[in-house]
Amino acid sequence: MASRYTTVELPRDCEATVIPGGEPMHLRRGELVTVTQTLGGSYTLQTEMGYLVRIGVEDSSALGLDVNSTSLAPDHAGEEFDPQQVIEALKSVYDPEIPINVVDLGLIYVCEAEPLDDDTYRVEIQMSMTAPGCGMGDILKEDARNAVSAAPGVSDVVVELVWDPPWGPDRMSEAAKLQLGFY
Repeated sequence: MASRYTTVELPRDCEATVIPGGEPMHLRRGELVTVTQTLGGSYTLQTEMGYLVRIGVEDSSALGLDVNSTSLAPDHAGEEFDPQQVIEALKSVYDPEIPINVVDLGLIYVCEAEPLDDDTYRVEIQMSMTAPGCGMGDILKEDARNAVSAAPGVSDVVVELVWDPPWGPDRMSEAAKLQLGFY
């Protein structure tokens, strides 16, 4: 996409998720939407009616985007398990409202890897949302599971949403605070 706030007329119908409630919404061909975020393989749009919605990479063609360039997973063939690659995978998951990844936003509370008998790893993640009522929890949980599943040597991923301790801006990385103007 050329700029962050690009207005697009949808060339086809597609499914979206309302942010932050998590309810499904059907977008119709010909509807004008403004693309506000294109990070981590998902897209945040503002509809003509003012709704903020998210669509996944599977519906990116409804925006006229090149699906192949946004959905290619890295090829990790022959690579060994590396915990840092798990963290990097999680950094590809973005909050749909705030242009910050879930790691720098401080939503990842626990990320542990356990070796399995077949020389692969089970990764267990505990993550939170910025607010307990956020309906995007299951979506971001699945995004995190999918991202980590693609890391080399990972054969099983369990992601649990937790609410204790409650998330607060103090959990954000210094880079995230700087990006959001918290200084």
